[in-house]
Amino acid sequence: MSKRTTPGDPSPQKMRLDRLLVYLRFARTRSAASRLIAKSALRRNRIRVRRSSEAIAIGDVLTFAIGNTVRIIEIVSLPERRGPPAMAQSHYRDLDHDLDHRGEMPLAAPRT
Repeated sequence: MSKRTTPGDPSPQKMRLDRLLVYLRFARTRSAASRLIAKSALRRNRIRVRRSSEAIAIGDVLTFAIGNTVRIIEIVSLPERRGPPAMAQSHYRDLDHDLDHRGEMPLAAPRT
């Protein structure tokens, strides 16, 4: 269950996945986010997500396809609203920059 925020509580502990995708600007609307989820194109912590209402918490890793790109992000904080792109990006950490050209994590650091 989602924890409701109180006036003294700065951020929620969990958030619906469809709302999070909109707040982080990966989808324009909740219905667009729901369609992405319905296509079975999204995983949370390596497990396929089947419901838009799935609760997402800080520390969860999301993997999903946007166009021809696979995005892997770790949630570092939960936003309170949809804001400008810079604010949205402050709530997650990109993990997909560590992938090699085949979409796999390297086993060892590259030699220089």
